[in-house]
Amino acid sequence: MYWLIVAMILWGALHSWLASLQAKDWARRRLGERFMCFYRLAYNLFAGLSFLPVLALAVWLPDRLLYRVPLPWAGLMVAGQVLAVAALVAAFLQADPAEFLGLRQIAGGCQRNDPLAARGGELIVSGLYRYVRHPLYTAGLTLIWLMPVMTVNRLALNLALSLYIVIGAVFEERKLVHEFGEPYRRYQAVTPMLIPCFKRNKPPS
Repeated sequence: MYWLIVAMILWGALHSWLASLQAKDWARRRLGERFMCFYRLAYNLFAGLSFLPVLALAVWLPDRLLYRVPLPWAGLMVAGQVLAVAALVAAFLQADPAEFLGLRQIAGGCQRNDPLAARGGELIVSGLYRYVRHPLYTAGLTLIWLMPVMTVNRLALNLALSLYIVIGAVFEERKLVHEFGEPYRRYQAVTPMLIPCFKRNKPPS
């Protein structure tokens, strides 16, 4: 369990630093502007591949069962996970998958190197983004915590992932304010960060 937490902390710290403006400025100075066309794609590939050893630890380390939710409650939890996956897909598609993955930057010749939940440079405040500022994070948290079977290693992984998501959301907020300025501050004022509010707030203009 402890090695799993250490691995998650190391992965999260490196992942967060590589996503920061400081890391991108460092890469731009060291590797040149042309490399920045590939930065987002390389970042996504590295983040995914480097997470595989963490998952391997969760499987290989000694583990024990904490609880198993019985039916019908387990069925309700799985239904909630299905809704969370649907929300993940919807939010991902709304945020422009090609840009999010880094493919549009390559095809467009470095026209835009830092996609941040926006399409074409415009702040997204419709769809799921009308009710929560980070629907991808909200859906991810819902997915991992609605597991009907919980073990020690899974609990450690969930806690570390939750902490990483919350810290990552805070850092991403700073980047979004830097990119969008006052429009994003108005959006922050009427839309919660992670816990959805389903009253129909007027989108910021």
